Amino acid sequence: MSECKGKSSWPELVGVQGTEAEATIERENPLVDAIIVLDGSIVTADVRCDRVRVWVNTNGIVIKVPTIG
Repeated sequence: MSECKGKSSWPELVGVQGTEAEATIERENPLVDAIIVLDGSIVTADVRCDRVRVWVNTNGIVIKVPTIG
């Protein structure tokens, strides 16, 4: 999403605790709100420059690269 401002992807956070990833994302790009989402949850398909979904497994570990959208 090139029209979104600031850092837009955090591949280095795959495998870390979701809460740690959430804090890191919001610190590195204060324009976004990081939201922890359990894998398999149903979410809206809209794309927003102010949101990063942090997909975690049942242990709270990030399983997908968090990206703006």
